[in-house]
Amino acid sequence: MTDAKGISKVTEIINDSKIGMLTTINEEGALVSRPLAVQEVKDDGDMWFFTALGTSQVAHVRRDSRVNVAFGKNTEWVSVAGTAEVVTDRAKIHELWNQAVEAWFPDGPDTPEVCLLHIDPDSAEYWHSPGGTAATVLQWVKSKVTSSRMSVGESGTVEL
Repeated sequence: MTDAKGISKVTEIINDSKIGMLTTINEEGALVSRPLAVQEVKDDGDMWFFTALGTSQVAHVRRDSRVNVAFGKNTEWVSVAGTAEVVTDRAKIHELWNQAVEAWFPDGPDTPEVCLLHIDPDSAEYWHSPGGTAATVLQWVKSKVTSSRMSVGESGTVEL
């Protein structure tokens, strides 16, 4: 698969999933994950998330900007490694604002604690298992019967 097709596959999976597990590094160096809704993903894999300035993810990113975001839906998964930055630009917050975000910030986009996390990806790995659970089980049975390695679909690594 070409890089362009790989990047397209990665952004397709992210857009279909909507919720990603953002992993940051805490004060003790441990990995911490939490779900966040992606607001925008660019063609090059750049991602934007709303959050609040007082959250652990903001504190972690300010201490160590290395992050990972994992998405999955049905038979597709993607794991994106990159760096994050906290963005407080009100114009960008207004640009990405939507009704779903209002559930978390009912006072609107000018709420002082509202901020964005911008993820600048370095690379992504993706997996696609066509046919769903039934096909995966069938492949598992086949691998057991034939004593061969299980094959469940397509995977790849993309530099972003």
